[in-house]
Amino acid sequence: MTERYSRQILFSPIGEAGQKKFREKHVLLLGAGALGTGNAEALVRAGIGRLTIIDRDYVECSNLQRQQLYAEHDARERLPKAMAAKQRLMEVNSEVQVDAYVMDGIPAEVERLLGGVDLMIDATDNFDARMMMNDLAQKYQIPWIYGACVSSYGISYTILPGKTPCLNCLLDQVPIGGMTCDTAGIISPAVQMVVAHQTAEAMKILVEDWSALRQKLVSFDLWKNQHSAIGVSVMRNEACPSCGNNPTYPFLEYSQQMKTAVLCGRDSVQIRPSEKKVWNLEKVAKTLAKQQGEVEQNPYLVSFTKKDRRMVLFKDGRALIHGTKDITEAKTLYHRYFG
Repeated sequence: MTERYSRQILFSPIGEAGQKKFREKHVLLLGAGALGTGNAEALVRAGIGRLTIIDRDYVECSNLQRQQLYAEHDARERLPKAMAAKQRLMEVNSEVQVDAYVMDGIPAEVERLLGGVDLMIDATDNFDARMMMNDLAQKYQIPWIYGACVSSYGISYTILPGKTPCLNCLLDQVPIGGMTCDTAGIISPAVQMVVAHQTAEAMKILVEDWSALRQKLVSFDLWKNQHSAIGVSVMRNEACPSCGNNPTYPFLEYSQQMKTAVLCGRDSVQIRPSEKKVWNLEKVAKTLAKQQGEVEQNPYLVSFTKKDRRMVLFKDGRALIHGTKDITEAKTLYHRYFG
């Protein structure tokens, strides 16, 4: 296997020295879905020294269209994504240390895994998790790469603590609601394009070629043939609570986290988002009507039933997930259908 990395070493910005640096670096990947599997495979094939994967979900048949590490038997067996990904990655490159954690990526759990991490990559499905990553990155001075995609659209941005605006600088508040892959669909080229942007930036960071890093936020719509790169350096906010002169890291606080509770005597979980918002229930109902399930609506709530799970969303974003006492499953369903 002496020639495993020979073509990569021939690329002069990496070379022998860069390859050695790859072998010494540790990347934490939050999420093992479409973006997660793409980034994980690219990094493992490139010869990263250590990869930590965190994911709370299991493999389903609908994942196979775009989540490249998984096979039909993973979906049949409902293997946790983190473990299925590790199994496949070890077959790809047994020299890499892959640590897999089947868990919900809450701040306390992720924080304890940050020792020795050189880079974090966003492969999550919600802004609560991304804003948590943003605050952890600022607190521990760890670079991280934001990425998201839905439909034929994708976006990516590289954040260097102390040097670039953080994600909180770019957002007035955490977005709640909106399209998800389960409500708007997604095509695999959009995934692959975001992965390409994230992985290229990751490789630059890992070989410490800081001058080569992209300085802009990039977005695209492959179906509409649109692409943009926006300079955001002027958006850095000295008063930002995440990266400003007096940071408080608000998204690591309990008050800023999604609240969950198993309802006593009922096979149900209540979820309250970190930010209250008045939802457009009619719009939500129309989006859910495209799914294979039963939708009911009144002026106060929308009810969506699929198989043996019923989800009830109220105007303020609070939801009841009926048919389970599993908080992790309830949060997954919430983000899947309500964004």
